[in-house]
Amino acid sequence: MPETKTLEDLLESQTREGECYEKLPDNKVRCYACGHECLILEGRPGVCRVRFNQGGTLKAPFGYVAALQCDPVEKKPFFHAYPGSLAMSFGMLGCDLHCSYCQNWVTSQALRDPRAGSETMAVTPGQFVDIALRYRARIVTSTYNEPLITAEWAVAIFKKARQHGLVTSFVSNGNATRGVLEYLKPWVDLYKVDLKSFQDKNYRQLGGRLEPILNTIRMLREMGFWVEIVTLVVPGLNDSEEELRDMARFLVSVSPDIPWHVTAFHQDYKMQDRDNTSARALIQTAEMGYSEGLRYVYAGNLPGRMARFENTYCPACKELLIERTGFRVLGYRLKPGGFCPKCETTIPGRWD
Repeated sequence: MPETKTLEDLLESQTREGECYEKLPDNKVRCYACGHECLILEGRPGVCRVRFNQGGTLKAPFGYVAALQCDPVEKKPFFHAYPGSLAMSFGMLGCDLHCSYCQNWVTSQALRDPRAGSETMAVTPGQFVDIALRYRARIVTSTYNEPLITAEWAVAIFKKARQHGLVTSFVSNGNATRGVLEYLKPWVDLYKVDLKSFQDKNYRQLGGRLEPILNTIRMLREMGFWVEIVTLVVPGLNDSEEELRDMARFLVSVSPDIPWHVTAFHQDYKMQDRDNTSARALIQTAEMGYSEGLRYVYAGNLPGRMARFENTYCPACKELLIERTGFRVLGYRLKPGGFCPKCETTIPGRWD
């Protein structure tokens, strides 16, 4: 009988030499695509399982997509970047974390969980950008798995996208290094980070550490990316008032202008043992974010139930600037360049 190939075997052919690594003696390599900074011996993969050492060369995923969809940019979510635009989104396979509540586990956990039966489709950067243009997308987004571990493929697509005037974005867990952010900076406009907890013990349960995430948020602002932060509020995991206030205070210390999205958990993947997040809990969290000094706090995943917390208001005069329900923009009153029409306050973001 012919030998059955594993998913790892099939993915091995869909690779190219990575750029986010350094060669070391004895055919070892050090990968810096994510905060694990794996020291990888010859013939072995990193923590993500999709970057591996072949004869002293780091091989990285390239030339395929495992998920492809055209979404409103508000779904990413970016609320301060080209409201109402479409984002052509793509994902590959693999992740450097293993969150038990992952809503994209079919792609992110494909190499850890045999139930994740994702297939791949070969595509070139040019073909992908042609699809984006055909659907009149304004933005292209690397998402659905962790884009840091497939950074080289994203950059190849983004280079082609920039030739056509498209905006580029990352939807990431934020477990980055300065080296990979410097690699991405010329090619990535928008960067969303999941701040999953403010306790290191929780991050270690998910397969990571808190400090690299906090450092990433600081570096992204310092380096000039447009940054928005998302926290999935999970009952019994990260929903204490103390922890949520700590998150808000940290974000204020980086910049009070960072938009913070607090979103509703629903039972998914391996986490079926707790209640979904209530609308009341999200509204209380959003109010808490404002009370700590953030200027833009949004509550999501429960469209139409979040009162004013789906909208953007001027922090100076409280004028309603962008009205939303779910991922739909119902009203847009910003003046060109992102100014409040009533008091001329500049609203931070990326606007037409």
